[in-house]
Amino acid sequence: MEILPERSASRPPGSYRLSKSKFLSGLQCHKRLYLEIYQRELAAEPDEQTQAILDMGTEVGEEARRLFPGGVLVEADHRHPTEALRRTAELLGDPTVPAIFEGAFEFENVLVRVDILERVSLETTGPETERDAWRLIEVKSSTRVKDIHLDDLAVQSYVLAGAGVALAGAWLMRINNQYVYQGGDIDLEQLLARDDLTALVAARQGEVPARLADMKAMLAQPAPPAIEPDGHCHSPYDCLFWDHCTKDKPARWIYHLPGGERTYKQLAVRGIQTIDEIPSDFKLSIFQRRVKDNQEWVGPQLRAALGSVRYPVHHLDFETFMPAIPKFPMTRPYQTIPTQWSNHIEDEAGAVRHEEYLCLDPKDPREELAVTLLESLGREGSICVYSTYERSILKSLAERLPSLRQELESAMARLWDLLPVIQEQYYHPQFGSSFSIKSVLPALVPALDYGDLEIQEGSLAAQRYCRMVFEETDWVERERFREALLKYCQRDTLAMVELRKALLSRTAAPSR
Repeated sequence: MEILPERSASRPPGSYRLSKSKFLSGLQCHKRLYLEIYQRELAAEPDEQTQAILDMGTEVGEEARRLFPGGVLVEADHRHPTEALRRTAELLGDPTVPAIFEGAFEFENVLVRVDILERVSLETTGPETERDAWRLIEVKSSTRVKDIHLDDLAVQSYVLAGAGVALAGAWLMRINNQYVYQGGDIDLEQLLARDDLTALVAARQGEVPARLADMKAMLAQPAPPAIEPDGHCHSPYDCLFWDHCTKDKPARWIYHLPGGERTYKQLAVRGIQTIDEIPSDFKLSIFQRRVKDNQEWVGPQLRAALGSVRYPVHHLDFETFMPAIPKFPMTRPYQTIPTQWSNHIEDEAGAVRHEEYLCLDPKDPREELAVTLLESLGREGSICVYSTYERSILKSLAERLPSLRQELESAMARLWDLLPVIQEQYYHPQFGSSFSIKSVLPALVPALDYGDLEIQEGSLAAQRYCRMVFEETDWVERERFREALLKYCQRDTLAMVELRKALLSRTAAPSR
């Protein structure tokens, strides 16, 4: 138990102001909620990938407001709840306001901010023929309704009803990924789908009071609840306290064994804490057995698999982005758009040269990218990739560009995937439970990793690309992003060159 020095005694339940985000944290894990309120400094900082997702949600929310002309934004932020509550009350009482954005409501020390509250008229049977009510609308950048959305709307509905707001329904507004952007202005009615979740939310709303009571009672305790970290820490969202809660776990903690939550729980219930403690009679997959053995293993077919390439060997990697709001005509929300490629070309004598492409303009890059790529790939030699991702990009380009379809399909026929070669014929203890190139490269080529790069993973590359092309106006910053993107994509393909060499050197060693 972690005793908090500043809280030596319990506090009475009900003395904590919760928000809807805190309520959702509490549904995921009571310990997460406790730490968010009392020891926020123990949380890891949100990485840039997480921030990019949040920024995307903000962008979608701002677009959604355009569907409600005349709507008024409550501008007071989370640091000024009293002002936000006062301003919201003013807008509720103003019959000329058709919608309120970010309205603030409080009931039983639970404060919520509502994305959109739309004024509607309801017929009544009393002396008045109609009265005002409000439609609660939550806006998400998701493409489907998720369970967490129902909980989100349930706590909002509970607070609004408690605050005396007459609700005409609870709705979700989300991205319609079947919408095809035709160019010009975005058709927001087509981009943003609306789901009436009133009945589903009403069924869940009844659970809110008991859940809140449990959370408040837990928060009145002098220490966080003793909850073991496991899969719930990553669902529905990754918890920022993961590093803190796992800091005392052994290096070969059983949670790191591949195989998912089921295998972990089977072992945990038997009191097994480390991978090394797994008994010999416990059934493991081949990959799990490799992890448990914790030894380098060289498969008997590794040399033959590596020798199946044809020279010159091209090493290809794409970088892409997936905007929630389409940027180019005839594209859909979240459609994968390739923006960059890198190709390291090795001839039979071992000489290597590098070629690359990066679109720097706010235009659809796909045709120019494909033309330059085909020129670089030529018609001879294997095209080494790492996973099936490059194949899927080439396939999408072939579908989009009929004039280049035959050449792109010919390139697809030359693809040679290094990932399954490693998965089937080689294992190193430093891989842990992952065959990602970020795990494999440090084990086999320790002098070449991603630690010196400004961009170290693909989602950040996509975020940087969007900023460089569509947002950034400072040419110095744009140039910094350009160099960082080129270095990252180049590192991916150079990594494949060096991995092939390192693996070939391992074939001289006896297999174990």
